[in-house]
Amino acid sequence: MKITGYRSLTTVCDWGRPVGDINGIIENGVTDVPVLIIETDEGVSGIGLGGHSDIERVFPALEGEDPRAVTALYDRMQGYVFKTGHCGSVFGAIGVADMALWDLKAKLAGEPLWRLLGARDRFVPGYASGLDYALDDQALVAYYGQWAERGFSSAKIKGGSDPSSDIIRLKAVRDVLSVNAPRPSMMLDVNESWSRKEAVRYMRAIEDQIDLTWIEEPMRRWDADGHAVLTGACRAAIATGENLTGLEQYRPFFDKNAVDIVQAGSCWGITHFLRVANWAHAHDLPVSPVGYNANPVAHAAAAVPNHIACEIQNIAPPFGISVDQQIADGGIILGDKPGFGFEVDEVAISRRQLNGVWADKAGPHVRTARAGLGTGAKTKV
Repeated sequence: MKITGYRSLTTVCDWGRPVGDINGIIENGVTDVPVLIIETDEGVSGIGLGGHSDIERVFPALEGEDPRAVTALYDRMQGYVFKTGHCGSVFGAIGVADMALWDLKAKLAGEPLWRLLGARDRFVPGYASGLDYALDDQALVAYYGQWAERGFSSAKIKGGSDPSSDIIRLKAVRDVLSVNAPRPSMMLDVNESWSRKEAVRYMRAIEDQIDLTWIEEPMRRWDADGHAVLTGACRAAIATGENLTGLEQYRPFFDKNAVDIVQAGSCWGITHFLRVANWAHAHDLPVSPVGYNANPVAHAAAAVPNHIACEIQNIAPPFGISVDQQIADGGIILGDKPGFGFEVDEVAISRRQLNGVWADKAGPHVRTARAGLGTGAKTKV
């Protein structure tokens, strides 16, 4: 069996509301979902979801290879771009190709990926999320009400510009989820927007009012020293890692005891997640993958001993993609179809005239000019 080629297409996720974080908002709530399909000479294909604009740079490392050698091919792709580096969008292309190869391998084995990876239980604990920064308080409560109806007792909201507002919103969502637990777990994600001192002062203001489970990405992704300062200054756990591209970028966080919840970006693929999870496990730390359309990394999360919860951002899958899973009982119930259980309707996707661009100048992938420059607990960015 050999890899012969690939197809790339783009569908969308229509959130039905504005989405974003402290760095910006996408008002129409429509975001692109890139789809990569890796083909073989035996007619079996694998599906990966996520940005892969640099796929042409790494595909020569795959062409003509046996797709079942997934982890070796992951390293081969990284080796192929050795001189130019594997970070950024290149790491994304490697991760999405890796995702497609794992899907292919599980299909060839006739098993769902969670089973192939050795998981015992198809249920994956999760927490509710949803790029909710643009929602007013009433809409926020209504949004998390649907998660409460599905049994969720933990949630992560977006914030970071004003502690008084964040406290109100955290308490409101906590009250919604209290139908499922006496003390729902509440998390806050500020998407790298604080300076070190701002983080300490902000967290003290919040922790005077609410028992926060974790604070996510409080400052720049590479600032291990700053994260170490904060984890010693607050009660909440420090969660970070979703934007680290490669194991080498985690090392200073482990060395400095600067992380309590080790995160991994779902779009970086299955092999990356498994390796991050193993390294975290060696440090007695839990791991949590960030959310992404159709939750592909949940299959790998089911198979590692230190997984704590998957972020789940949306109940409905992207347009034109069906998924063999259920969102219920506070998590993801994975199905029995081989691979990820994805089916892609390429005809429907090709006919849909709706585009969503994450890289919009007002969107959440563009860092604001004043981010990380504050010093006070109520500084706005």
